[in-house]
Amino acid sequence: MSVIVYTTPECPYCRQAKVFFEKNDVPFEVLDVSVDCEIFDEMQRKSNNMSVPVIDIDGEIFIGFDEEELNEALGMSSSVARDSFDF
Repeated sequence: MSVIVYTTPECPYCRQAKVFFEKNDVPFEVLDVSVDCEIFDEMQRKSNNMSVPVIDIDGEIFIGFDEEELNEALGMSSSVARDSFDF
């Protein structure tokens, strides 16, 4: 499984997404769109969107952080996923 999180350092929803993947032991790659125009362009091509986070799970694109949607995409039920976020 390939998971890519397009992010910026100041994005709170990006942080939630990264914590979600970490707490659920899902390996993911972080691509910071604020430091690389090519990565920003790639994110825009994939999502037709300019805001972050954009999450690519095996080619399926998710815009924003929606825990329920991500649980479903990863084949996890809400009761299985560990959803406590400590910031």
